[in-house]
Amino acid sequence: MKSLVLAEKPSVARELARVLGCNKTHKSYFEGNQYIVTWALGHLIELKMPENYDPKYKVWKLEELPIIPDKMGLKVIKQTSHQFKAIEHLAERKDIGEFIIATDAGREGELVARWILQRINWKKPIKRLWISSQTDRAIKDGFKNLKPGKQFEDLYESAVCRAEADWLIGLNVSRALTTKFKDPLSAGRVQTPTLAMVLEREDEINKFVPKEYWTIQGKVGSLHAEWEHKGEKRIFSKEKAEQIQKKLSNKKAVLKSLDRKQKSEPQPLPYDLTELQRDANKRFGFSAKKTSNVLQGLYEQHKLVTYPRTDSRYLTTDMEATMADRLQGIMSGYRDEAKPALAQKGKVQARRVFNNEKVTDHHAIIPTEERLHLADLSPDERKLYDLIVRRFLALFYPAYQYEVIHANFDVEGESLSARETNVLELGFKKVLGKDDDDAATQSLGHLEKGKSYSVGQVNMNKKMTEPPLRLSESDILAKMEKFGLGTPATRAEIIERIISSEVVERQNGRLYPTKKGKQLIDLVNDELTSPELTAKWEKELEEIARGKGDPKAFKKRIREQTARLVSEIKTSDKTYRAHNLTGSKCPECGEFMKERKTKEGRILVCSSPECSFRKHKDPKLSQRRCPQCHKRMEIHNGKAGAYFQCRRCNVVEKAEDKKKKGVSKREERKLKEKYSPSQENFGTSLGDLLKAAMEDKD
Repeated sequence: MKSLVLAEKPSVARELARVLGCNKTHKSYFEGNQYIVTWALGHLIELKMPENYDPKYKVWKLEELPIIPDKMGLKVIKQTSHQFKAIEHLAERKDIGEFIIATDAGREGELVARWILQRINWKKPIKRLWISSQTDRAIKDGFKNLKPGKQFEDLYESAVCRAEADWLIGLNVSRALTTKFKDPLSAGRVQTPTLAMVLEREDEINKFVPKEYWTIQGKVGSLHAEWEHKGEKRIFSKEKAEQIQKKLSNKKAVLKSLDRKQKSEPQPLPYDLTELQRDANKRFGFSAKKTSNVLQGLYEQHKLVTYPRTDSRYLTTDMEATMADRLQGIMSGYRDEAKPALAQKGKVQARRVFNNEKVTDHHAIIPTEERLHLADLSPDERKLYDLIVRRFLALFYPAYQYEVIHANFDVEGESLSARETNVLELGFKKVLGKDDDDAATQSLGHLEKGKSYSVGQVNMNKKMTEPPLRLSESDILAKMEKFGLGTPATRAEIIERIISSEVVERQNGRLYPTKKGKQLIDLVNDELTSPELTAKWEKELEEIARGKGDPKAFKKRIREQTARLVSEIKTSDKTYRAHNLTGSKCPECGEFMKERKTKEGRILVCSSPECSFRKHKDPKLSQRRCPQCHKRMEIHNGKAGAYFQCRRCNVVEKAEDKKKKGVSKREERKLKEKYSPSQENFGTSLGDLLKAAMEDKD
């Protein structure tokens, strides 16, 4: 009997098939002696939409809400139904004895597979492949140690609860708001509190009143010192600042105390997904979505990192034996940094990283043992991989040791203080490269307690208090993590959703609420805007996944809450005005037009829900970049065919057929290895190797 293996994507299925020796290729699966490997295309099954329960729901009407089915039904997604049918036919084969779920090892991956199994009415045994990397070794080990499907039924229940909660609350509240206020308004149990946090920061900025303050710096001998009182260096009265300046000038400073403290900073733990997204946003300006996409390529295509969608920053104790292999894998790009660690046989100095209690579904993101070929990586992949590797290497280096010296001078009853930091042991900062700001700027070592020093020039600097900055994606991810909003796998999607629904704008790496977003928060129910409430739901979902929660009770509460939320919107006396209404009218129905920003430029759409008229306000933007300013160029159709234009730089380029893409660097390297197994042809071009191979064949 054969095993039917289900992967989440064709690319993953291809790799599993290769490792499992499934050499017969068919349109929708790979077959071998023991396994048949097929794939989903993301989700093949979804929850039924309202119109699938009753055609009357095709037209959105406030009086017909809430829509709360007694039992949520499933349907095959039309666009990918061909692949579902292929899996269904394979499942009917008499030589198939068991089903192996090999979708992504997480809540969403479990849902993808289980809904397919439910729809095909699978009755035979189910097993689960649960691996944290896509290397050949991990796949082989995973298939040797398959887990019983029953072990993951609680995870599936949790995924169903989340999907149904999002459907019931998101769909009903969004329909109620849209029909009540006659504008596309979207709300949900995670996206609405996320929007609320962006608006909370905006409110802080608007209420902020700047204040003047002064700081005082003076020279004590050859040292730079600052005035301070009980740790406060700001003076909010000009008169007081002037008095202190006068009091300090040309006086003697007596060294009251000289404190030396040795401090230690432990090695940082490896990344989980949220912290990696935050660091990539701070360092490279990557959006959370971009980080997820680049990371998926490193995991799936290059096999260089472990499972990305993890919420743990720890490793399991059994992984200690794999450290040397992982160091060997990165040697080609990090020889100098990895050599000292390998000399110690891969012994990890940050022992606290090994903690089985703090690893739930997946451990932290670290490099795999796959051999690194830097030339195969794109610039963005290199940046992200470098962050992961350096954080991993830090585990093998000692803690950062430094000394802080604090000198406190008394001048006529006022305090002047000077500080310096001396590095004792650079430790892990050798590989993280973060020691720039730790160097000592002045030497306090020669000072003697009780001795007097001359006070030289004393300067008074005027400054203003500043409002808090608008939230960056790094900030919003930190807040989402704090309140448990979403999961590491869904947070990037939530941020993109509030941007695409035009309630938030991304400007220069910061998140700004729009007029639509400000109005939406006023219209939506208070309990939906609360991060604490959504965090409570997420905790319940986590409990269900651990087998400690009650899915029936959760679903009942969500249904009750849906009815309550819709009722509040129906009886609301609040008003709303579409923020993007223009003065021009629709040529088809006479209603006012709305202006929307899209990736293709600005478009005008009719404000009537019954009318579908739309037209471009701006010329359509292409993916072609201007060679001078690198902005996206407009695309036009002229008498001679399509052409690209950048009005800013007055550049015009004719649209040509795309040239056939050549082999990638990775494919070229694989071909070289195939046709030049020995080292004697090292450095020979691919063309020459292929030519030599053809001559040998002749």
